[in-house]
Amino acid sequence: MTPPFLRLIGVTKQYRTRRGIEDVSLDISSGQSVVVVGPSGSGKTTLLRLIAGLERPDAGEIWLDGRKVADARRNLVAANLRRVGFVFQDLALWPHLTVRGNLEFVADCSGIEKTRRAEVFDQIHRQCRLEADLFERYPHQLSGGEQQRVALARALVGAPHLLLLDEPLSSLDPDLRIELRNELASLQRALQLTAVYVTHDPDDARTLADRTVTIRNGRLV
Repeated sequence: MTPPFLRLIGVTKQYRTRRGIEDVSLDISSGQSVVVVGPSGSGKTTLLRLIAGLERPDAGEIWLDGRKVADARRNLVAANLRRVGFVFQDLALWPHLTVRGNLEFVADCSGIEKTRRAEVFDQIHRQCRLEADLFERYPHQLSGGEQQRVALARALVGAPHLLLLDEPLSSLDPDLRIELRNELASLQRALQLTAVYVTHDPDDARTLADRTVTIRNGRLV
């Protein structure tokens, strides 16, 4: 039997002022797209941040591609070494860098040789349908849809083994949301990426999910 690509075993994270997650166990197979649904404040973002290595669990274990990356109060593998791409809810593009600068920063962290970057950026440009003239613009000079595509491109530059997405379409108007949702589903399946997508929108789940799980009050239900 093939082991899961991502495994959470009894993972708990609590905060003093807001809800975290409690005793979450979850297995995700390689290439699977799992959508996590639940109301605001239920612990969805905390779950992603723990998987990415941006938080440390209070209890439990997190395994990624056969390697334990975190256990109680310890991150055993740093976030930048987990080969995880993250698209944040507010996209979190660095405002002082151009689109090219945002991509270059991730390429530096991922150890991509400078001689290969033109090839890598060209591939990303085609995959994410970025216009070539966007590369020298700053985030504030982009439309909402362009910013979303750039955030996805930045997450993919390092050739991640796992893609995490935290409601990246929530601020878009309905027509653009439908367009980008369909593009994202096609891209994930074409690249056969393992993905965890957080949303409260049932239409996102129907389009993007091979499997849907629900989190409520910090627990999977």
